[in-house]
Amino acid sequence: MLTIEKYAAIDIGSNAIRLLINSVHEHQDKPPRFKKTSLVRVPIRLGADVFVTKKVSDENIARLIDTMQAYQLLMKTHKITRYKACATSAMREATNGAEVVQLIKEKTGIEIDIIDGKNEAAIIALTDLHELINSDTTYLYVDVGGGSTEFTLYDHGKTIASKSFKLGTVRLLNELVGDETWKEVETWIKSQTATYDDISLIGSGGNINNIFKTSGKKIGKPLTYLYLSSYFKLLNSYTYEERIWELNLNQDRADVIIPATKIYLSAMKWSGASKIFVPKIGLADGIIKSLYNNKFKG
Repeated sequence: MLTIEKYAAIDIGSNAIRLLINSVHEHQDKPPRFKKTSLVRVPIRLGADVFVTKKVSDENIARLIDTMQAYQLLMKTHKITRYKACATSAMREATNGAEVVQLIKEKTGIEIDIIDGKNEAAIIALTDLHELINSDTTYLYVDVGGGSTEFTLYDHGKTIASKSFKLGTVRLLNELVGDETWKEVETWIKSQTATYDDISLIGSGGNINNIFKTSGKKIGKPLTYLYLSSYFKLLNSYTYEERIWELNLNQDRADVIIPATKIYLSAMKWSGASKIFVPKIGLADGIIKSLYNNKFKG
């Protein structure tokens, strides 16, 4: 017997707010199938407020409420069975974060969990990477966000280490990342990957997805370090306006794509990886998986 439920994940990031809707198919004793039904993204750059002033601005609070009201209606029309909303780096650093979460609950009925970096990395690790990559290989998974980057080292399908750093695209744009943070990341990556000879990167986040789409590569094929470094040079050769016009980038992508690419390239250099796979998964996918797993608890 086939049963179908719809789950929703809301990812309140430092650069954008995403709503992912998945259909979860269950058929007798077969493994569940997760099928993406809809993905909506609204570019509310919370980090631009919080990383400078430590507060979400009144303007962005209003935009957040409008977005959550829209998402609530979308979930209603999609007949969502279960949902979870998670807020990451910007909201957890905002002094009025708890106040904003309470206001959104009152206005829209949507409950938001502000998760820490460790929890964020753990949720991302729930994504079904084993279905997308070889389980007999070593991978460094790099999820670049606006406020933080989560790193997870996998070897033969098992999680070896995971860590979140305050190294994000919006922080970098606002020149809020010091040399000591870069050094921390470099030291961690080198120490964790030192004993492995052949490592590949797995990249997630809107920026690497955009680069992969532009490359014309087939799904499952990796980008090389050479390609990514060449594209990085191309990005830097254009002005912000030229990146929008010549590369057809969205306004909120045309600036953050440069620091994002720098993070991926740095991770490849420090881990010795020569290629990066882009399976188009991230926090929202992990939230969906956690909802499914929790269905059987208690």
